[in-house]
Amino acid sequence: MDPVARHDHQPDVSFDGGDLDCGNGLLLLIRRHIDPLPRGGLLEIRSTEISVDEDLPAWCRLTGNELVSWTKVAKQRAFLVCKGRLDEREARRPPTARAPEPVPAEAPRARVPVAPPPVPPLAVTGMGSWPRPRWMIEAMHAHVEGRLGEAEFQETANDAVRLAIAAQERAGVDLVTDGEQRRDSYASFVASRLDNCQLIPLTDLLPLVDHAEEFEAELRALDIPAGDVRHPAVFGPLRRSRPLVAHEVDFARTVTRAPVKVALPGPYLLTRTMWMECISDHAYPSREALAEDIVRVLREELAELMDAGAAIVQFDEPVLSEVVFSGPKSKRSFMCGALSESLGPEHELGFARDLLNAVLDGASRDRTALHVCRGNWTPDEAVALAGGYAPLVETLAAVRTGAYLLEMCTPRAGEMEVLAALPEEARIGVGVVNQKIQTAEAVEAVAARISRAIDLFGRERVLLHPDCGFATFADNPICGGGLAEEKLTVIARAVERFR
Repeated sequence: MDPVARHDHQPDVSFDGGDLDCGNGLLLLIRRHIDPLPRGGLLEIRSTEISVDEDLPAWCRLTGNELVSWTKVAKQRAFLVCKGRLDEREARRPPTARAPEPVPAEAPRARVPVAPPPVPPLAVTGMGSWPRPRWMIEAMHAHVEGRLGEAEFQETANDAVRLAIAAQERAGVDLVTDGEQRRDSYASFVASRLDNCQLIPLTDLLPLVDHAEEFEAELRALDIPAGDVRHPAVFGPLRRSRPLVAHEVDFARTVTRAPVKVALPGPYLLTRTMWMECISDHAYPSREALAEDIVRVLREELAELMDAGAAIVQFDEPVLSEVVFSGPKSKRSFMCGALSESLGPEHELGFARDLLNAVLDGASRDRTALHVCRGNWTPDEAVALAGGYAPLVETLAAVRTGAYLLEMCTPRAGEMEVLAALPEEARIGVGVVNQKIQTAEAVEAVAARISRAIDLFGRERVLLHPDCGFATFADNPICGGGLAEEKLTVIARAVERFR
């Protein structure tokens, strides 16, 4: 597209990006201004950086937005971008931008610590996520984009949580979760709760990746909806001015008498996710410096969760599998950390171990857990990682946690016997149904897996669950709510034989 003398349409919002290029903050500024606009809204981006001439049209193509026109006077450029297509713009009146709601800094809550109900042996639990109703997903997108206020969003989410917990209770679980109904995904949601962090679509990051077209093709091959999945971007020092998930526990405890489990992304996962050259290195000098703040934030959250009455706080670290089962000769895996650096298995496993132990230091072991799987973004088993726990068990055993909740039903996870090397005082959570399979397992088959786990670890140590969550990403659930309930029901029926 050639430049024009002036735009034929008036922008609804304008901002000046100065000499920033797309890899050094301009895309973040674009996302912050375009998200609150309705479909058909017009954003003007002023820039003096020559590389934007090529990069911005490419970004528009990748994200499904329309470059309407651009002007050039000496070094000064002005690009007019429509959110979506220009023909979506209302003919009767121009749309007006709604500024994102400021997130109020919340004063630390003065809590009276709550003692949770005990988690019995052979407890049945979901891993964390539960399929969201369509209206919940729509509310989530509107909230992230600044079109739905905080109070309205939370009220909508409360209704979705009530439905998720009711389904788990009907299935007969012993340890409930809120289904992660308020989250866009199991991990990236943290960006919407932390100060100086922002959720941006994965497509926005493609210009920052070497060979972006190849990477985009890989995402398609891995069945990843890059336009729907959002990724956290750090643009300043991380601060926790409000809870990450303690509010989830607060509400869940009002609608159930069962013990409540809550999952958090682990510190290694968050570090691998958030550290991206050309973005986070403007706020932090190194990955290790970013990790220090992530550990601090998670320690603050863990302390509040303990006081809030969470029976188990689970840290998710699936990227540990990517460290040992993915390599230069292997297919790329999508673990939400696929865009960040990795310095080799020995270094990364030690780094992850130290970060986890720093977060867990001083916490009650019997109320913490670690979850590991091999990828849960698609029901297609062929694109997930495969390999037994042998390369991981030494690292897992060195983490000071009270329970390990592990993918075990799928043949990709290897043999259960290797888990006998984990600390004897820790509980072992065994995946006994595969959430990727689109039919419920037979009670007999699940009972056989439970029997094997009891033989290996003793009934007092065993917890039972699906291999992973039912809806890791809100927009891309692994299965429907009916099937999720049916799978948990099968576990509950099978375990009755051992009680």
